[in-house]
Amino acid sequence: MGAAGRDFHNFNTLFKNNRNYEVICFTASQIPKIENRIYPKELSGKLYENGIEIYPEKEIENIIKKLKINEVVLSYSDISNEEIMDRASLVNSIGADFRILSAESTMLRSKRKIISICAVRTGCGKSQTTRKIAQILKKHKKRFVVVRHPMPYGNLKKQEVQRFENLKDLDRYSCTIEEREEYEHHIKNGTVVYAGVNYQKILKQAEQEAEIILWDGGNNDTPFFKPDLHIVVCDGLRPNHEMRYYHGTLNLRLADVAIINKENSSSKKDIIIIEKNIKKINPRAKIIHADSLFGANKKVDLKDKKVLVIEDGPTLTHGGMEFGVGYLYSRWMNAKIIDGKKFAKGSIKKVYEKYPHIKLIVPAMGYFPEQIKEIEKIIKSANPDFIVSGTPIDLNLVIKTKVPIIRIEYYLNEKNIKLEKILKEIKII
Repeated sequence: MGAAGRDFHNFNTLFKNNRNYEVICFTASQIPKIENRIYPKELSGKLYENGIEIYPEKEIENIIKKLKINEVVLSYSDISNEEIMDRASLVNSIGADFRILSAESTMLRSKRKIISICAVRTGCGKSQTTRKIAQILKKHKKRFVVVRHPMPYGNLKKQEVQRFENLKDLDRYSCTIEEREEYEHHIKNGTVVYAGVNYQKILKQAEQEAEIILWDGGNNDTPFFKPDLHIVVCDGLRPNHEMRYYHGTLNLRLADVAIINKENSSSKKDIIIIEKNIKKINPRAKIIHADSLFGANKKVDLKDKKVLVIEDGPTLTHGGMEFGVGYLYSRWMNAKIIDGKKFAKGSIKKVYEKYPHIKLIVPAMGYFPEQIKEIEKIIKSANPDFIVSGTPIDLNLVIKTKVPIIRIEYYLNEKNIKLEKILKEIKII
């Protein structure tokens, strides 16, 4: 039971070529158009000559009954405790067991040093934290690569092992906007990024060119590699979320370092709540207080200008955020923010219906070409003076528009304990 990523890793790690189990199928949720395909025979091992079917999760009741399933394995991230138990009660009511695997049992061991950067929710600031650590490693002349949490939404055989060194690689692998948001900023900083489906193979290849591997986590999932240093980012704008989402809380319990991020945009009350929660469930974790500093790539006076704000899609959708840095910057510049929701049609309109907390902001959904076209139509209908983009990518590379795009870039600023000091203490640098 997953969303194209963690589910494949769990299968590869514990069930592939394991005669104690017969894996009947995967179910898929959260991401559009990832179901009704096959986990191919080339990836599924010697026990599955025809590959393994992937069905929509909404059909799980019929699947369990029709295919006589004995056990359902939870295998995706960023899901609340309530949602997990709702699924568990459904599965159990039909007569199947519901299983949650431990983080330890799915972590691969490496002969290289592993630094994992994870979070309690999606959109907390993992990317800026990973970039900060990459800067430190470059300063100390360390050989490293980034391995990113999977997002294999296309041809699984072609995506088994992906290596991104330049922007052309993004086109070569037909990356979605969501993938570009996670890879592009590293590539532009000169960092090689790995991702894909088969993380045993990915790890083996990454070990050949790096002495240190940075695990850049997705959503609030736990790392696929056993870390020597586990850093977990909390969001100062979402107090108590670190206690309400299973994978995020698990990450925090395992953390060596917990970062409370976005304190410059948060209230003191909320920061105190998060700090108390960290100390309650993981008193051994070092706590770093940090600001998420942001600025525009172009200096333009936006006062009273009509702007359309486009933000990182997953942060707004299953991340539950109402806005991101694009909105904050636009408000700070006294711009007139257009209600993008009024112009949405097709699948983007359905996103607003599914996630009613999203109001003015346009989520940068781009899982398939039609969605990119829908965003272009929103821009044309809204007719803004400027687009303010809070996504980590250059939207000019993926959408066609004559409207000038102002990109908001953001950086981690540690206020009490520096990450460089922590890396020195554990002799990584």
